[in-house]
Amino acid sequence: MCGIAGVLVTRKSERLDFSETLTRLSSALATRGPDASGQWVTGTQILGFAHRRLSIIDVDARSDQPMHSTDGRYTIVFNGEIYNYQELRSDLEKKGRGFRTTGDTEVLLQMYAEYGEDMLTRLRGMYAFGIWDELSQELFLARDPFGIKPLYYAEGGGNFYFASQVKALLTVPEVDLREEPAGHVGFFVWGSVPEPYTLYRGIRCLPSGTWMRATREGISKPRLFASPVGEFSKFGLDEMPQSETEADVRLHDALRESVRMHEISDVPVAVFLSAGIDSGVVTALAAEAGNEVETLTLGFDLLRDTAEDETQIASRVAQHYGLPHYSRYIDRPAFMAHRERLLEKMDQPTIDGVNTYFISWLAHERGFKVALSGLGGDELFGGYPSFRQLPFMVWSLRPTNAVPFVGRAWRIMTSAVISRFTSPKYASLFEYGGTWGGAYLLRRGLFMPWELPQILDPELVRTGWRDLASIESMNGLTRPLAKVAGATAAQTEFLRVSALEMSYYMRTQLLRDADWAGMAHSVEIRVPLVDMTLLRQLAPLRASRFSPRKPKIAECLRKPLPAEVLHRPKSGFVTPVRDWMQDSPDRGLRHWATHVYRALYTRGAPVRSKAAAMLAS
Repeated sequence: MCGIAGVLVTRKSERLDFSETLTRLSSALATRGPDASGQWVTGTQILGFAHRRLSIIDVDARSDQPMHSTDGRYTIVFNGEIYNYQELRSDLEKKGRGFRTTGDTEVLLQMYAEYGEDMLTRLRGMYAFGIWDELSQELFLARDPFGIKPLYYAEGGGNFYFASQVKALLTVPEVDLREEPAGHVGFFVWGSVPEPYTLYRGIRCLPSGTWMRATREGISKPRLFASPVGEFSKFGLDEMPQSETEADVRLHDALRESVRMHEISDVPVAVFLSAGIDSGVVTALAAEAGNEVETLTLGFDLLRDTAEDETQIASRVAQHYGLPHYSRYIDRPAFMAHRERLLEKMDQPTIDGVNTYFISWLAHERGFKVALSGLGGDELFGGYPSFRQLPFMVWSLRPTNAVPFVGRAWRIMTSAVISRFTSPKYASLFEYGGTWGGAYLLRRGLFMPWELPQILDPELVRTGWRDLASIESMNGLTRPLAKVAGATAAQTEFLRVSALEMSYYMRTQLLRDADWAGMAHSVEIRVPLVDMTLLRQLAPLRASRFSPRKPKIAECLRKPLPAEVLHRPKSGFVTPVRDWMQDSPDRGLRHWATHVYRALYTRGAPVRSKAAAMLAS
């Protein structure tokens, strides 16, 4: 895990001081890689790379970056981990390629030399990297299919910049920092900024599963090479399990392999353990492998000895599997002591991530650089209420699609009254509830789009909501899953909800929060349940009549989880942030969202927008 950045001088470039620019970019990424830092500039002063290293695999200085190929043609800066790098290395060695290091960075470098962009379909891991080809004078950028690792880019002063975080690019004076309507509206609708947008017009996120090239003459558009949702139906009927026993064995083997691959490290590994099934399964499979891992659990003093306190159950799970365990409670003084740093490290605004920030802090305090998380299990195995609620909503309200003006009229007439007694979402049931995209908006949305002119500039809202095209995009995402070979109607509905949860909530909030919150403490968070190889292995199971669901996934373990975990109602990971932040706890996530927005955008912002002015007043 690292921080990467770079700048490419184009033919329209203004004068550039490489040393000053790369130092600013690198300094903004310091906590991502405290173990080593490096800069490199081409002899022709065309391109410069900066790198911050968190040493996890091949911790020797020989694997520091930027790293060059032996012939000097290729140079790489890389953030992430390639879990199948040993297998790839073996194949490359058979092709006559030699290695000077034992890590995964040089494997990436040699893979690109051998296969070019076709290398991407062979990688198993989480990654964002840039490779410079001195011969063709091209910069190649790529990001993993799930978007586990971030990568942002911008143009300014005629130059092209990229970095692991938005805040690094904010150090470049020439970048266009005018408000990006889709980013601002997206945050208040979803509680996070949907990719490829940021709050700033001149900064974009490289979309998940895409690559792009940049030369002195111009920048290519991102090109898709892999889509997790595209894997949902890429299997033959002969790949579907023929019995429940077969399905259980295949499920166990796939999960065990993924956890084993994600444990590869030259430094100690921890597991973030809650009282839930997902982290419990990861813990159990780590114990099966016989590796030395320590489990860590975070508790909140305000929730101590309540049903939402996960520490006691987590401790018993660790004891059940014979693993060392450590837990700590966080109280309001501790939260307030960290509040400013938490907001500073947030990078893009989000209403979540506080729990991940503190459990990563705990991991750092215990001396860990690597931790496994159960993130992704709910999306993969149907752990959210949305898997029940969305199909019921869509089928119940589908007739309203034929008369869309009725739903809008109902909302206009009732919203003021409904909002005084309950969630404003109820006013939009008939307007949005009859489509998969609209139903998902009602389930996950923070604010409804029609509420936003009350807190943001109305023109900004109109432009942003139009550019996001959220409902149309979500409907388009689920449409190809209407018929999956071998799947019943109920299983198809399950896959549709899974696609929405993976592509929106998991990708733009949970995974992004895991990155910034872990990196705030120089901790690499690995997610073995968010893995393309695992998804491909489970695709025929998920569409079959033996589709694994919670708590079914726990039953495939050699040593099942304790009964109190299996039968514990899902509660989510509760953090008492709103109780700590103000005297009126009932103000909830909406108040927290505006607080985060002010902190990240309006307070000391490099640009003042109408949206910022309204919220700051």
